[in-house]
Amino acid sequence: MRHPASEKRVVIRIVEQSHLPAKRTLDQIGTARRTFCRWHARYLEGGSEALKDRLSAPSRAQNRIAPELHNQIIDMALKQSELSLRELAVRFADERHFVSEATVYRSLKEPVMNFVCEA
Repeated sequence: MRHPASEKRVVIRIVEQSHLPAKRTLDQIGTARRTFCRWHARYLEGGSEALKDRLSAPSRAQNRIAPELHNQIIDMALKQSELSLRELAVRFADERHFVSEATVYRSLKEPVMNFVCEA
């Protein structure tokens, strides 16, 4: 469960000001000790700003190709429509940049799906 930064600050303040041991205080408020230690370390390192949620997903998929490569694959497929997906992938790799057959498939499938959805 995600907690907002303000709630994390309150928990840190309660534990710091409590006359009880930290473990006992955390047990009473229902926060795991490990979670608190992580929050507290981030708070000490970066202040309140460090308590804000961070994205857990990477900002970019590693196997995603650049839009210009995507467009080049489509252009090649339109110009050489007699080639199979595998042949397109091999030809593209020989002439420009390595791409897999699956990448060629996804690149060619995407515009068709967009076209179908717009109709």
